[in-house]
Amino acid sequence: MSTKQYQAYKNNAVNTASGGELTLMLYNGCIKFIKQASRNIENNDFEQKNTNIQKAQNIIQELMITLDQKVEISQQILPLYEYMHFQLKEANIKNDPAILQEVLDLTVDFRDTWKQVLQKSRQTTYTQGAQV
Repeated sequence: MSTKQYQAYKNNAVNTASGGELTLMLYNGCIKFIKQASRNIENNDFEQKNTNIQKAQNIIQELMITLDQKVEISQQILPLYEYMHFQLKEANIKNDPAILQEVLDLTVDFRDTWKQVLQKSRQTTYTQGAQV
């Protein structure tokens, strides 16, 4: 598959995804950039590390912006996102892979939980659809 075809595929996936699937994509992107930043620290590629951490920070900011503050759990999630964002800044300043690992672990937990929510939601939707 050519680069152009792959990019078209990715664009189509984003354009046709539900809100829940987009959130899952954000978590996966954040995980990818944190892992890349860790490798960049190991390889002393600090310019690329900075770029990847900034990308992860942008994703966390997007997750913060899209929280529905009317939903009670959002008020509990927001401080965690703020903490993750702060820790990414600290990891960037200190070149500390341990801090990145902490944020990575939190992001993976959020992603895995979100994936379960989506699966439950789909099961409920399909079950209700079968009863009609």
